[in-house]
Amino acid sequence: MAKTTEQTYHMLIVEDDDDILMGLRDYFDMQEFEVETASDGEEALEQMKSMDDCDVVLLDVMLPKKDGFQVLEESQQIGFSAPVIMITARGEQESKLKGFGLGADDYVTKPFNVEELAARVKAVMQRTMPPSEAPMDVYEIGEVEVNFTTHEAFRGEEEINFTALEFDILRYLIQHKGRTVTRKQLLRDVWGIDESIITRTIDRHMASVRKKIEPDPSSPTYIETVYGIGYRFDDSNVG
Repeated sequence: MAKTTEQTYHMLIVEDDDDILMGLRDYFDMQEFEVETASDGEEALEQMKSMDDCDVVLLDVMLPKKDGFQVLEESQQIGFSAPVIMITARGEQESKLKGFGLGADDYVTKPFNVEELAARVKAVMQRTMPPSEAPMDVYEIGEVEVNFTTHEAFRGEEEINFTALEFDILRYLIQHKGRTVTRKQLLRDVWGIDESIITRTIDRHMASVRKKIEPDPSSPTYIETVYGIGYRFDDSNVG
């Protein structure tokens, strides 16, 4: 994808076939990515824990020690938030649905054309840009219209008062629409801290946001609690 001289993208490739791994590494090196690699599931998770900045992951499904599905699920539990494109020799619909259900952003079946894969990488990275890189103006959530530029929100003619932090929380959830956002991610990307704070603080702010956008805050339609992990915003199934 197009890059500026100041901007470097970081990629993690997880693949146990050495020929494919080296081929992908060399190709994306030429695309000016900084590439890290792993050849089994446990090594992949260790890389994810240690990478300070990752923009996209290419993750094979069939891996030694832990398969790609396990890696994807456990990576979310440790707060790893980079978009993931799963790669597999399987073509079964069930396998794809499992990957998407666990939070994969895209799915490529072997054999694949590397230029098509690169196009998918570009599309996924653009789609999952953080709020600071993908500014948003007006977003409609059911009957609620939120303007993130002017920091105003209305339900019909009635103005809804959000705090600045609540705007940031809501925008972050929308930008990660359909994906589980962990409490660790919220602390890091919205609060801007890596330290642990009382979980009740996050939950209290989330409850306040729900009161302002949900038709019934006691039975949320848009912001789902993913127990033990965090939250997921999804308005795709709401008529």
